[in-house]
Amino acid sequence: MTQLGKYEKYLIEEFFDDYRTGALSQRTFTRRVAFITGSMAAASAAMLLVGCTPSEVPRSTDPMPTPEPSPSSAAGTTGTAGSGAVPGAKSPLSVPEGAPGLTTASVQFPSGGASVSAYLARPEQEGRAPAVLICHENRGLTPHIEDVARRFAKEGYAALALDLLSREGGTAGMDRDAVPGALTQAGAQRHVADFAAALEYLQAQDFVDGGRVAMTGYCFGGGITWQAATELVGLKATAAFYGPAPDLAKVPDIKAAVFGVYAELDQRITGPMPALKDALAASGVVHQIAVYPGVDHAFHNDTGDRYNEAQATAAWNDTLAWFGQHL
Repeated sequence: MTQLGKYEKYLIEEFFDDYRTGALSQRTFTRRVAFITGSMAAASAAMLLVGCTPSEVPRSTDPMPTPEPSPSSAAGTTGTAGSGAVPGAKSPLSVPEGAPGLTTASVQFPSGGASVSAYLARPEQEGRAPAVLICHENRGLTPHIEDVARRFAKEGYAALALDLLSREGGTAGMDRDAVPGALTQAGAQRHVADFAAALEYLQAQDFVDGGRVAMTGYCFGGGITWQAATELVGLKATAAFYGPAPDLAKVPDIKAAVFGVYAELDQRITGPMPALKDALAASGVVHQIAVYPGVDHAFHNDTGDRYNEAQATAAWNDTLAWFGQHL
């Protein structure tokens, strides 16, 4: 796995775990790895390195999978789309599209010569609100992440959830198996730059208190949140949910108050966490690290099989308390 970048390695290992537990079929696992690595030969090598048997990996001469259109609109819901519950949502915190007291819309802003799309949810009342930037999981911008934005809006925040695949045409129209590979091929630095542009966008809005902006992210998005914390000085607080740690050499650059959410059973991510905690303490960064008991990776996502209502609700309330304290 030495040829792979941090996020490629992170995602392949995550999908291997899902494959081993039966959450992904062999075909889906293979397709996702192939899109991440860019060739069937590289996919075969990566799958062997994470623990697949030779009979489970494709032949290096097999053709690359062809991207297929998304069978459904994964991210197109906006405030003009009417009301309705979020598909598959199990959390009592879920806020449906069209909920009273909120304004939602799809917005665009410039970044690196391109136009980035994002889902904006905010309270209807006038005045400047604190804001939160939201980084999605490796699935791209989904109805679940839009729901999370509305949850923040219900708590008084202007919440902006980016579609980091805007340049590729947007999450909604993409093959779901191709989304993780497209995210890794774009590179973490492009994603952080898009959040820097999103921060500027929010700070220019008359409904945002530009000095009170936080950021949160989940899984892959948790890793991007950690990296953004080392680079975006305008962030006042962050909450990274079970994401890979940033370069420890860059931890002293963190200016925000950072909150790390970890799952006890997620040893792939939680295992290395003490080194990050030590680096934060040594650098004098304001921080809190919480390990939630009895849960695994992605326990906050209430549309997934690992959702745990009690611990997800606890992590949500702890995040709100952290933002309330540091914004």
